[in-house]
Amino acid sequence: MEEEKKQFICGVVEGFYGRPWTMDQRKVLFQWMQSWGLNTYLYGPKDDLKHRLLWREVYSHEEEGQLRTLIKEAQSRGQRFVYALSPGQDIVFSSSCDLTLLKRKLRQVSDLGCQAFAILFDDIDHSMCQADSEAFSSFAHAQVTVTNDIYRFLGEPPVFLFCPTEYCGSLCSPSVSKSPYLQTIGEDLLPNITVIWTGSKVISRKLSVDCLAEVESVLQRPPLIWDNLHANDYDSRRLFLGPFKGRDPQLRSHLRGLLLNPNCEFEANYIPLHSLGSWYRAAKEERKDEECEYCPDRALSDALHDWMEELNQPLQAGRQSTRADQRSSASATRCKTPDRSECPSTLRGPSAIAKLPVFPLNSSSPPSSPVKGETEGGEGERKRSNQPSQPNHQTQGSRLGAPSGGGRGPKAQGWGLCGGKGLLSESQVRLLVGLYYLPHEHGPSAQKLLQDLNWLKANCHLVSANSKKTPPQKIDEWRGRSSRVLSLCEDIAQLHCSVVGGANRAVLYDLYPYVWDLRNMALVAKAFICWLDGRVLTDSSTMDTWKNCFHWCGKTTGADLLGLESEPWAFKGGVSGEVQMLLPIGSSNELFTHPPPLFPTSRLYNVRPYHGKDKLELYRMVRQLHLRTQGGQESSVAHPDVIGDRCLGPCLAMCPEYCFILEDELGVCGCVLGIFDVRSFTKRCQASWIPAMRDKYPPKGGNTLPNTQDLIKLMEEDQGEYPDTLLYHFPSQLRLDALPELVDVSVSRTLLTALLAALKANGSQGVFCEVQPTDRHRLEFLTKLGFLEILRGEARSREGVVLGRML
Repeated sequence: MEEEKKQFICGVVEGFYGRPWTMDQRKVLFQWMQSWGLNTYLYGPKDDLKHRLLWREVYSHEEEGQLRTLIKEAQSRGQRFVYALSPGQDIVFSSSCDLTLLKRKLRQVSDLGCQAFAILFDDIDHSMCQADSEAFSSFAHAQVTVTNDIYRFLGEPPVFLFCPTEYCGSLCSPSVSKSPYLQTIGEDLLPNITVIWTGSKVISRKLSVDCLAEVESVLQRPPLIWDNLHANDYDSRRLFLGPFKGRDPQLRSHLRGLLLNPNCEFEANYIPLHSLGSWYRAAKEERKDEECEYCPDRALSDALHDWMEELNQPLQAGRQSTRADQRSSASATRCKTPDRSECPSTLRGPSAIAKLPVFPLNSSSPPSSPVKGETEGGEGERKRSNQPSQPNHQTQGSRLGAPSGGGRGPKAQGWGLCGGKGLLSESQVRLLVGLYYLPHEHGPSAQKLLQDLNWLKANCHLVSANSKKTPPQKIDEWRGRSSRVLSLCEDIAQLHCSVVGGANRAVLYDLYPYVWDLRNMALVAKAFICWLDGRVLTDSSTMDTWKNCFHWCGKTTGADLLGLESEPWAFKGGVSGEVQMLLPIGSSNELFTHPPPLFPTSRLYNVRPYHGKDKLELYRMVRQLHLRTQGGQESSVAHPDVIGDRCLGPCLAMCPEYCFILEDELGVCGCVLGIFDVRSFTKRCQASWIPAMRDKYPPKGGNTLPNTQDLIKLMEEDQGEYPDTLLYHFPSQLRLDALPELVDVSVSRTLLTALLAALKANGSQGVFCEVQPTDRHRLEFLTKLGFLEILRGEARSREGVVLGRML
């Protein structure tokens, strides 16, 4: 008993909310902890907020059995099982009935074999009801009285934890040393009860001996650190895969213990817990030689080396590991399952936002009725011929994003096909860790990406469309940096492909929403960087320019906004959020934050600006689409260009700089067209494009079919005028004639987002799009991107719906 009281507590907290870990995952966790020398597991039986209020209820017979199994499993692996309750939301401290109910619940758990407990009063209102105000001199006095009573009732267990309402320096009033609340806790709480502390902040960048000495003095005991360094439940776009860092092993002499509150996603916690074990072992070593000292970088390398053995194992979601499951995992694709529930925060701090849904992709059955397009791996490959190949990494001095030209095959230049079950390489995992590192710090890959993007943004005038003579070496420098960014974006796309195509469905299940979000951000960033070269306008433009609208984009980096002392949730999004804020439309969250698709695809996509070589393939694509929708034959349209000339021709001819191409491994599969200034565009069409079309398709000569003449009339109608009131607020237009329908609709969204960024960069304040009222799919798509209905029945000469949004 005495030895257990003296033992340093070092272990992990299972997230209180979010998706509960499975028993198979917990068994793996206990194996990890035993291997790495950790000794404590704190379990909070709360799956969502309402369960915080169920401390009065005892467990059913079935629930008892599950909890008994969990306790025995932990203890069989040498882990101390700590059972935690949070009664502070609605307990009446002076009520003997409430106290009896709380004791009954904890006695039931004690009878199941649990010998360690925690009472948590974090994140609750400081006010007391009238009965408590009459019975106790202060809120702290009420908590201490109940906690001491429970501690004695349980027989003064060797490990009993108490979380105060003021659990970090920033929550103490007026300060740690002068807080009446903490002074009462220190003076009246029984001396063998351990007090939980998170440091100077809810999520502390560093823990110092001086700060711990101060809290140790006021609490009259060494605290136990509840470490939120890797907790991610406050930000749906962030994971923390970096090593345990910012906590000197020498702190151990000032602590009762340390419990790590990890990522909600089980598979994301290998490196954090592995490196925590290295820290704990280093803290126990008496020797001071270099090999025994804890080094976060060395701990990361050791953890990565060991993690690689697990990452490519054929594991099912939830760590279900039967042989039948493994066989099915090696050959299956996906099964349709419901979205992950949205849950509140597990971390000791403000309420969290809902997490992005995750889906169990463990499966054996493809979607029963797939959307037009594709399924995973070799999904619905479209056989396209004579298409320009994918762009490879650009060399300095050449314009970015240009197609490389040449032949066409199943595997385009610069791309690797991602079908089947691939293997994650160590370099890919290092890239992933660098992009999702720690809450106050980015890894090397993320730092380089943000540094280069900031420099490219600040110096885009060097390659602007209307710049004066720029020294060639400056242009080469800009294009060299941009090539580095494009290369990293391609690596991110390959990483996404490897995660989706890998055999480890457990990793896919947990990490997919984050890798998917990062892939989408990389796609739009890459497309925009390519577009800047030779297309962005400088200050001489008649309209506002991107260079003049930097203040619209918010702060350029999270570090600038946060400062050293801010909590990480002050700037959400991590690397993806910071890249987003560097774009002209970065403040429009509706363009970037959406749930991932139910059926992930490992197909590689690329979004880039249009080039002249794409015209032939785009014309062929829209022609086939027209024939398919009309149920016509090839002979029903006399001239092969007539559909392309109507749908795409005017934009490709007169404003090609606002056209973006979507490619996959087989080539061009979609595009979106933009018109920067509709008034000017309409005049130019009437002056040059329509006459050119009349010459190209003369009414006489006997070779023109009636269908062709009908389409020429529609071309003329297409260039009709819009009301001045519309164009005053929405001077730009989108045309979605060749926007593809894919299983992963985020790819189409990314394509459109790239165009919106380009329009705003050159000064557009608003954009509209005309959609037929029967096209519900497209109406829903645009509405989710922030478009609102503006006009109905007044759209040119046809009955269309005009949707618009400000930029």
